[in-house]
Amino acid sequence: MQKILVANRGEIALRIMRTIRKMGIKSVAVFSEADRNAPHVLFADEAVFLGPAPSALSYLDGEKIIAFAKKLGVDGIHPGYGFLSENADFAQKAAEAGINFIGPDPAAMRVMGSKLAAKECVKQFNIPMVPGTDQAIEDIAPAKAIAAKIGYPLLIKASAGGGGKGMRVVEKEADLEEQMQRATSEAKSSFGDGAVFIEKYISSPRHIEIQVLADKYGNVVHLFERECSIQRRHQKVVEESPSTILTPELRKAMGAAAVMVARSCNYTSTGTVEFLLDDQLNFYFLEMNTRLQVEHPVTEMITGKDLVEEQIKIARGEPLDFTQDDLSINGHSIELRVYAEDPLNNFLPSIGTLTTYIKPAGEGVRVDDGYEEGMAIPIYYDPMIAKLVTHGKDRLDALQKMKTAIEEYNIEGLFTTLPFGKFVFEHAAFLSGKFDTHFIQDHYTPEKLKEKQKQNAELASIIALKYWLNAQKEIMIVETVPSNWKNRRS
Repeated sequence: MQKILVANRGEIALRIMRTIRKMGIKSVAVFSEADRNAPHVLFADEAVFLGPAPSALSYLDGEKIIAFAKKLGVDGIHPGYGFLSENADFAQKAAEAGINFIGPDPAAMRVMGSKLAAKECVKQFNIPMVPGTDQAIEDIAPAKAIAAKIGYPLLIKASAGGGGKGMRVVEKEADLEEQMQRATSEAKSSFGDGAVFIEKYISSPRHIEIQVLADKYGNVVHLFERECSIQRRHQKVVEESPSTILTPELRKAMGAAAVMVARSCNYTSTGTVEFLLDDQLNFYFLEMNTRLQVEHPVTEMITGKDLVEEQIKIARGEPLDFTQDDLSINGHSIELRVYAEDPLNNFLPSIGTLTTYIKPAGEGVRVDDGYEEGMAIPIYYDPMIAKLVTHGKDRLDALQKMKTAIEEYNIEGLFTTLPFGKFVFEHAAFLSGKFDTHFIQDHYTPEKLKEKQKQNAELASIIALKYWLNAQKEIMIVETVPSNWKNRRS
């Protein structure tokens, strides 16, 4: 590949382009009206204007993107995550235009893009799955029959899509019909498909995902797990690797299961197999994400592998140059997604201008971002500003670096999730490793965050006063020391 178009924006577009440049390949950025002066546009070797800010008129216009790619002589398209990254039709059309789609084969994307089809595909490997429906439904009658069979609580999930949309927990039969209507309506509006499936709700699960890499020659490896249990609105906020709860035996078993899931659909490229882990350490296959994950940096930090580089190598037909036995976990990594959201107001988006934007730096600190000081956060896209990632020799070291980095990260002009991250990383449940996907529900309220901030402010005042008093003592000591200087006259 000589030239790659990155069909995305923000931090992920910039992150991908850095690897493209490192590999000696030319990059092409695409941008909407809202992103005209964005860092990814300025960093690229070439840039193409797509249109107005709304995604449907810009970053989701696959035909326009492919047309520009052909015009500019592009031989590879990297979709990043979100937007067109899991759109099998887009991948197919790119291939038909003679452009290498840097991702999995469209057939594998279609299978794993449907949660029901994915479960049917992996059945042959006897991988544990949560009890539930075998086919998509939209009507209440079959929903009631299934609920009677598997019992409450249960979970209604959109068959197509993710990100927490079209998902409802139903605690009792009286709520089923209303929640079913809401789930199908949201699924229809978000994905154009109102079909849902129903499964038994695991009440206190851990969300564990396994990163896989597969080339075009049948070689498949896993790059260990990511702990993704701390979420808001069913979307991840904090990730880390390795997980504190996995034993070596369980890690090996889940890794082997993830590899089998990838093999079941002849998967190639990077992919992530998601599992739920119950309080008895039983794991259940959830779904497969057929793209580069937002949280991939934590895996890169503990393995030393550049996952974007591996994607590009696989796409251009190179075999993996390492085996499972070559991979090992080096230290510990933690990631905080820094969103333009107000954690004191139910994580509502906080759109505004970055009047001050100063990033932390230092050994073991990584910031993947797509904004600079003075830029506005557009209302049209996901409000993530950056991913703050740390790496240390162990969890305690990575955690200390994270706390320091949060203190050094200076963002003004809008609210962010940095205070929430500080709250999480100081909480006893996180420190002990004893938490699940209900961390926010069980441990967090805006009032608790306010109280924590008040305590931190009082502690900072006490420390500042102590330093001031010590400084005053030193000044007094210096002032009372007699001088040895004398003015001698000859």
